Amino acid sequence: MKATTKADKIKAWALTIFLTGVSLAWAMPIVIVLINSFKSKGSIATETFKMPTAETFVGLQNFTNGITAGNYNFWKCVGYSVIITVLSVSLILVCTSMAAWYITRVNSKFAKLVYTLCTFSMIVPFQMVQYTLSNTANMLHLDTPYTIPIIYLGFGAGMAIFMFTGFIKQIPLEIEEAAVVDGCSPVQTFFKVVLPMLAPSMISVGILEAMWVWNDYLLPYLVLDITKYRTIPIHIQYLRGSYGSVDMGASMALIILALLPVIIIYLFCQKYIIKGVAAGAVKG
Repeated sequence: MKATTKADKIKAWALTIFLTGVSLAWAMPIVIVLINSFKSKGSIATETFKMPTAETFVGLQNFTNGITAGNYNFWKCVGYSVIITVLSVSLILVCTSMAAWYITRVNSKFAKLVYTLCTFSMIVPFQMVQYTLSNTANMLHLDTPYTIPIIYLGFGAGMAIFMFTGFIKQIPLEIEEAAVVDGCSPVQTFFKVVLPMLAPSMISVGILEAMWVWNDYLLPYLVLDITKYRTIPIHIQYLRGSYGSVDMGASMALIILALLPVIIIYLFCQKYIIKGVAAGAVKG
């Protein structure tokens, strides 16, 4: 084993300090929003980067105002966000895992073409297709919380298939051949043999896709009828009073409420994300 030199220790400390600074820079906007969610509206504009004082601290008033403000029920927004996220993630996990298994095991020119098109979709900017997408969604009646998951499947398939194919390549083919010898059909082989072994990747892909869908603003705004259906990001955008005034305290409070579920899930499941990404990034 190579001995650790003084230069190596200095490099390790320098890298640690640098990454700590980067982490703090990334976390700072969230901290600022959290601090201002407990301050009065006037102090947010004049004392944005200061901690709340006895004069500026308003407790949970901003959270109460945010939930009750506007002409749209906040809890309906929460319900629609949950419905869209659960349906979209479930659809992505089931369809892309099956597609990745087919692509990996069949290994034909058609399968390679499908894989190339799916991975290529990861680098296509959403702005390039947003106009035609909104028109197509309206024509096909995909403009409800129960049908928009089909659109999310199309946009989320690229990353999911990329990760699943990398993981499936590590599964010994002999296990599936043994299942076929025992009388399993291809569908039974997938759901009884392959799918249980995909658990680490399923968890990591599910968390990453859930964070994306839950926080997404642009796609629901373009596709949904916002007079009937609003997700939490859209509701926050429409927290406007008379003459276009915005209650920044209420907006920041709702941003924190929207971020809280995602942060909690990520903190408890980050090890699965790292494990799944590492397993799905192998070279085939």
